[in-house]
Amino acid sequence: MTLNPALDLTYTVDELVRHATHRVGVVAEHAGGKGLNVANVLHALGEPVLATGLLGGRTGTHVRALVDAAGLAGSFVTIGGETRRTVTVVDRADATGLWEPGPTVTSAEWAAFAEHYESLMAGASVVVLSGSLPQGLRPDTYAVLIAAAKRHGVRTVLDTSGEALVHGAAAAPDVVKPNAEEARAIGRTGTLVVSRGREGLIAYTGEGTFEAAAPEIVEGNPTGAGDACAAAIARGLRDGTPWPALLADAAALAAAAVAAPVAGAVDLDEYDRLRRRGPHVQPDR
Repeated sequence: MTLNPALDLTYTVDELVRHATHRVGVVAEHAGGKGLNVANVLHALGEPVLATGLLGGRTGTHVRALVDAAGLAGSFVTIGGETRRTVTVVDRADATGLWEPGPTVTSAEWAAFAEHYESLMAGASVVVLSGSLPQGLRPDTYAVLIAAAKRHGVRTVLDTSGEALVHGAAAAPDVVKPNAEEARAIGRTGTLVVSRGREGLIAYTGEGTFEAAAPEIVEGNPTGAGDACAAAIARGLRDGTPWPALLADAAALAAAAVAAPVAGAVDLDEYDRLRRRGPHVQPDR
């Protein structure tokens, strides 16, 4: 689920220099926002997945067309505001992101989405609630949606930040997936899978605390690594995968996302290779 989706533009340059003019080598565009990235990863893995959220304006129409062209099942609610754009500039060292704020959602639009979301729960086993909240929505929006999923017996994965993270985590989703900085804002409440960049993942679970890292450092675009991790968590929750094996899979999939050129994509050959090598998983001491 992506309440603040985007048209993602990725520019590839040799080196990003502040206050300089750059010639872009490669331009890529895709339907983005964190939840759509998660859905795209699961779709690439052959998993049954439905993308939902809010889309509006000409940009929203284009995002919807890109979702359809990718063969991804989508069920969106139309709003009056214009869907945002995001720009990622990737060079040999890292990636730099520029995010537009997105539209303002009215109370009537929110009510329509909440009703639509509830109707989708009947066919779901796991819902991933990802990304920022658009303007006009309350900080406890994710908490409301988590409660709705629980009423239908649907498991939940939350990946957001700021006040939305604090309120959402308080609603006790099945898994919260913050990065290291975000994790400090909520403490160790419930099951957490914390992304730590090149240091890998650490999970605080009912089975214990575990650390996992890919068997090698993968260079590329790290923008979608956390979304690939969330995709692996969702699949693992559905399948009842034990946490050490789930975390190993998440570390491999996140690294394979870094090897792909844009967020929401994974290098499937790299994913298979890293899984064969076996991401390192150990109990945290």
